[in-house]
Order: sequence, then C-alpha cells, then structure tokens
Amino acid sequence: MRRLLLVGVLTLSAVQVSCGYRWGTTYSDDVRTVSVPIFENDTFITGIEADLADAIVKEIQSATPWRVTSAENADTMLSGAIQGSRLRTLSTGPDTGLVQEQALVYTVDFEWRDNRSGELLVERTNFQAASTFIPARGDDSSPGERIELGSRAALEEMAQRIVGELRSSW
Repeated sequence: MRRLLLVGVLTLSAVQVSCGYRWGTTYSDDVRTVSVPIFENDTFITGIEADLADAIVKEIQSATPWRVTSAENADTMLSGAIQGSRLRTLSTGPDTGLVQEQALVYTVDFEWRDNRSGELLVERTNFQAASTFIPARGDDSSPGERIELGSRAALEEMAQRIVGELRSSW
C-alpha cells in the first residue's frame, strides 16, 4: 500500500512539473515591497481612482507575499491610468424594452517598475475588467442595484486581474 501511494505521489509530481506547475509561490522572490500611488483618472467618473488604488492595495495584502509601502521605501512601483469606462447592455425586457442587466467595463493602462534598477517589469495597455449588475429603475416595480455596486465589483475585479499580472513567469 505504501509503495502504491509513493508511486502515485511521484507520478502526480512528475505530471505537475511537466505541465508547468510548481510548488510554492508564483510571485517574484526578489520583490518584497510595492508602492501603489493613486492611478490617473481620464474618465468623467470622480473617485474611482482612489477606489481602484484601495482595491489593489487590499488585493496585494491578501493575495501576495509583498508589503505595500511608500514610494521612497518600495522595491517596485505599480502605477497607471484609468483610460475609460462604459456601460454595456446585456439584456432587455421582452415586453418593456427596459434594461434588465448591464455590465460596467473599465479600461486601464498600467506599468510595474523596479525602483532599484528602473527596469520595466510588466506593462499592459487597454487592460479591461467588467462586472454585471441589475440597474435600478427608480420605481417600486424592480428594486435593482445602484451603479456604484457594479462599479465597486468591476474595480475589485480589475484589482484582482492587475495583481494577477504581477506574477512571475512560469
């Protein structure tokens, strides 16, 4: 029984190695701290730049081994600009033609730079994330959700996707 278990574990390990999996973290061991200044906001929606920075900081703190610190003390800096936002209708009511479900899509350009060497580690343009929500109609027939709920969810999705892009290459 032990021999069978050992063979199974070794086979699983060989399959994982050959498929590109690895044990441990997928984040760079060379980086210990990250600075996240508030992104520029090229949209007409006020305040989303601070909400995105807050979501990115929380994602880094919860999903990576890195610490967030000031620009002067950081090994790296993640900076960028929110380039656009748009509402996309996903479905309408067959009887009324009113919007039943929408997606809020944000587009961001960002770069992650090593403060010590000046090397550009990651750069993405037209990077998008979206979240769906059921818009409120303003009457009692359908309570719906406020657009701020869709915005918060889209910014959290954007933060998760951005931090995911900071992983070291496989």
